[in-house]
Amino acid sequence: MKSLSQSFSVAFQYQVHFTDQLFRVENLLFKDVFPQDSLAKLFIVVDEGVSDAHPQLLAEIKNYAQAHSNSLALFADPLVVAGGEEAKNNTQYFQQIIQAVDSYRIDRHSYIVGIGGGAVLDMIGLAAAVSHRGVRHIRIPTTVLSQNDSGVGVKNGVNYFGKKNFLGTFAPPYAVINDAAFLSTLDDRDWRAGIAEAIKVALIKDKAFWERIEQDAIALANRDQEAMQYLIHRCAEMHLQHIAGGDPFEMGSSRPLDFGHWAAHKLEQLTDYQLRHGEAVAIGIALDVTYSHLKGMLSEADLHRIINLLLQLGFDIYTPELTEPDLLRGLDEFQEHLGGQLTIMLLEEIGRGIEVHDMDKSLIQQAMGQLAELQAAKVPS
Repeated sequence: MKSLSQSFSVAFQYQVHFTDQLFRVENLLFKDVFPQDSLAKLFIVVDEGVSDAHPQLLAEIKNYAQAHSNSLALFADPLVVAGGEEAKNNTQYFQQIIQAVDSYRIDRHSYIVGIGGGAVLDMIGLAAAVSHRGVRHIRIPTTVLSQNDSGVGVKNGVNYFGKKNFLGTFAPPYAVINDAAFLSTLDDRDWRAGIAEAIKVALIKDKAFWERIEQDAIALANRDQEAMQYLIHRCAEMHLQHIAGGDPFEMGSSRPLDFGHWAAHKLEQLTDYQLRHGEAVAIGIALDVTYSHLKGMLSEADLHRIINLLLQLGFDIYTPELTEPDLLRGLDEFQEHLGGQLTIMLLEEIGRGIEVHDMDKSLIQQAMGQLAELQAAKVPS
């Protein structure tokens, strides 16, 4: 009997840029992202919600490419696709992109550029990753949540069988570009929703960041751009540090950055995606910190600070779907998605998470009841 053994490593590197008014002709960042010794050929896909909110965007993209035609060339006019979870639930948009790859003969040295919220970027990234086994892709996130979390990572996917991200890949982008100008047209729900991901990472990793969010709560609720830009930059920085320092392709059973997500993913499905992802995450965080307290891990003082901040920012901490029997199936689906043993991140104190491998369902239900009472009172705990 004979065996051969193979081992190799591949280094991934990409940059996350921060700018304002990316497609202003005088702003050279977008042009300079690409290698300067060749013509960069681009296929651009735009979230319909973004193009509606910024009706001049498509013309600006074409004008920018024309002004820098020695560096950039568009395969075609930008493709506009539905935004939000519709982009991940309806496979027609994924198929439109891979059809374009074939029709325009887009190759692995070309670039697919996605402009939109996290759900759209997930879908575009998957289409790029499976076309020719990998067309380079660039993400231009347009929401708080995608600029500080989902858009800066390495995951791509679509929903299937009614399950969140059932189909997907790990494929790092060529680059990520955050343009603050896109945030100006977000409605209050989308502005607020992305803050949940910053709260999540601060709670499990960085008490000082948590305290900064707590300090800036009123400014953030009032849409202060300076406070938001600090939050986005720090959250993105921590997200990248986590990817570099641990298990970027999730080969194990642990996914620390999904604190609060086992319930959030199921709530999105149970509400037919009427809840924004960040809104569901806020409820999932509230549930897991309340459970952590009931389990004797988290102090009452820390629990109150966390719940108070969520309420102060305008989040709901309860929705009727939280108590549906199917909600607890989210634990099984969370384990199934990663494989191995169930691994859930809980909280010992603000700034320090701890992983557990089982959950007491009676305590989960008790936590749900407490959140229902607090939500009904509509006042800080």
